Amino acid sequence: MVSPPEPTPPPTPDGATGTEPGRRGLARRAAFASLVGTAVEWYDYFIFGTASALVFGRLFFPGDDPLLGTLSAFAVFGVGFFARPVGGIVFGHLGDRIGRKAALVTTLLMMGTATFLIGLLPTTAMIGIWAPVLLVLCRLVQGLGVGGEWGGASLVAVEFAPPGKRGLYGTFPQIGNAVGLVLSTAIFAWVSTLPEEQLMSWGWRVPFLLSGVLIALGMFIRLKLTETPSFQAAQRSLEQDSAKAEPLPLGQVLRSFRRPLLLAMGMRLGEVFAGYLILTIGLAYATNYTDLPETEVLLAGTVAAVLALFGYAASGLAADRWGRRSVFAFGAVAGLVLVFPFFWALDTGSVALMYVVYVGFYVLSVGPMYGVEPAFFAELFGTKVRYTGISLAAQLPGILIGVWPAASTALLIATGGDPWPVAAITGGFVLIALICAWLAPETKDRDLDAPDTEHRAAARG
Repeated sequence: MVSPPEPTPPPTPDGATGTEPGRRGLARRAAFASLVGTAVEWYDYFIFGTASALVFGRLFFPGDDPLLGTLSAFAVFGVGFFARPVGGIVFGHLGDRIGRKAALVTTLLMMGTATFLIGLLPTTAMIGIWAPVLLVLCRLVQGLGVGGEWGGASLVAVEFAPPGKRGLYGTFPQIGNAVGLVLSTAIFAWVSTLPEEQLMSWGWRVPFLLSGVLIALGMFIRLKLTETPSFQAAQRSLEQDSAKAEPLPLGQVLRSFRRPLLLAMGMRLGEVFAGYLILTIGLAYATNYTDLPETEVLLAGTVAAVLALFGYAASGLAADRWGRRSVFAFGAVAGLVLVFPFFWALDTGSVALMYVVYVGFYVLSVGPMYGVEPAFFAELFGTKVRYTGISLAAQLPGILIGVWPAASTALLIATGGDPWPVAAITGGFVLIALICAWLAPETKDRDLDAPDTEHRAAARG
């Protein structure tokens, strides 16, 4: 007697079968889409920070003192951080109610459009006061877009991840961040080799205009995304209980997830304060108060970001084995140890030593903290509010972080170039991050798709 054929597994949303290889394929595609889209968005964001340190002061805020022009440019850079929490709330709500994909496509389109337009802006010499006004408007749109980007990209990677690999898969958007940093610093390292007249007339526009090509690539990949299994399960739960009014995600986070929100915000503060030593502050200090060549400083940041690609992945693997808290705490301790030697190394004027501290600080300190945040933060919140929760955790500290490049530049001016107050403040926030990690629960074994009631109970505990 011939036995009947085995039934075909039901199709998944994109047509792949529900077999284990099919699920792994979905997870890999989601992780890749998260990496590429995040790389494009953060390329857009980072080139603004680099341009603020190098050229925007002279182009949009001309005056007798170049450092004051840099200070004004950093103030505009900070404007984007004030818009980021708004973007986190808006796109968090969209991502929790309508879907992760819709939010991510919208944020990418906003970022790309604003960045491309910056490359077309006339300078103050051409249209006067309207030039910095238009620059601020574009920066606000950038801030709104990036405010909703990180949370969604993290969730796409983490919610698709195979069991026991959420830490590793969560590093894909962070790797995308490093790729964006590599691309932005590399292109500015190239244009900075142009003669001064060419750099200030058209060279600085090239990185912004190239964004148009990258955005087209990112949109192509993101439009092929499907919704995550966790979001689909949450939607089915809502449909089965359609008679019950569901509170707004923002209200649920503030009411039921206050403790994990505050702890995640504290961790995020320390990580970003440490990261901006590499991204903007170190560059501004080195170019204004040391004899280090500007191009070499940019290349040091590029090398550090390239090596961070491997550091993030290693952090994710370590977090899956030993836990989120211990890996984050390692990075925070490394930051406390290295923050003062970082400036001392720049003061020596040694190019080799500058490379060592750039790589060491980024790989040993920023890498472990930043690498585990997607999985760590996502596991602190229930599915129905997860996009809003991790977006708020990442973006609300931006109100304070956004003023830090300008405030640190002002501190350098006030102290005649003494970097120790900047180092002390950075170290203080890294210490806060370490304390918050110590107080946070270990989440690597949590059921990500558990009912929100279980997540709320864990949040209160």
